[in-house]
Amino acid sequence: MALKETTNKVKDLLCQIAKDIDKSERGNKAAAQRVRTGTIRLEKVAKLYRKESIAMEKKGGMKKPSAKKSGGKKAAAKKAPAKKKAPAKKAPAKKGKKKR
Repeated sequence: MALKETTNKVKDLLCQIAKDIDKSERGNKAAAQRVRTGTIRLEKVAKLYRKESIAMEKKGGMKKPSAKKSGGKKAAAKKAPAKKKAPAKKAPAKKGKKKR
């Protein structure tokens, strides 16, 4: 299948499942069964879509949204600084009468 065909099939399955979900919420047991089987079909078609879309990207068939380029160099990716552990707090010294 081509990516467009697969996309259309996903849309059709989603529409069918949505209609049956409405019916199953009203107590229609047959519609609930159709929803369950429809989700299995949707899963298979969704996996096929994923494979096809990845293959299409590798071929260069799908265009990625272009970001505006700034005239300068790219900034290096910065890592978040490591969190430092807070020093253990000591118990406060007891204040009392000092013996002389």
